[in-house]
Amino acid sequence: MLLNKYRMELAVKNMVCGRCIKVVKDILDETGISFNTVELGKIKTNEEITAMQYEILKKKLVSEGLDLMEDEKAMLAEQIKNIIVDLVYNKDLNDFKINLSVYLSETLHKEYTALSQLFSSLENTTIEQYFILQKLERVKEMLVYDHLSLSEIAWKLGYSSVAHLSAQFKKTTGFTPSQFREMKEHKRLTIDKI
Repeated sequence: MLLNKYRMELAVKNMVCGRCIKVVKDILDETGISFNTVELGKIKTNEEITAMQYEILKKKLVSEGLDLMEDEKAMLAEQIKNIIVDLVYNKDLNDFKINLSVYLSETLHKEYTALSQLFSSLENTTIEQYFILQKLERVKEMLVYDHLSLSEIAWKLGYSSVAHLSAQFKKTTGFTPSQFREMKEHKRLTIDKI
């Protein structure tokens, strides 16, 4: 087991939102593991954890749809996903003036080509396609829950035009944004299913 290598910093799979952070903190409290920080995809403990604590933590996380990761490549792919989710859900992409490839390279201190190849091999999709799918899920959410116009949504998510957003949305979902907004049953995917 790679426990010793990750004893004070643990990578968590499928951690994609603030609620996940709260769930992980609650689990850490329940298990008596003292932690410094809990961020998307990452736990930093204050002290080494025992093998027994590790196994209990892993079991409780799995019961919540999360998991501890031990594989370095899988952890890097998860970091890429978490960065993209954070961008789409917590940043105004209209103000995001840097290419995604440059941003990922600078944030992770790795060449984008290597990141792209690793991500594609593990996730069976490209980083760019994952980014588009996350943006489209955010569009769905905004169409259903926010009272923003399509122009405002396109602007917030960094689309060059409403036409570009509409074309991408229709190509992926089969519906125009207006048709989707009017549907009674909205077909949204959870972030971990993308």
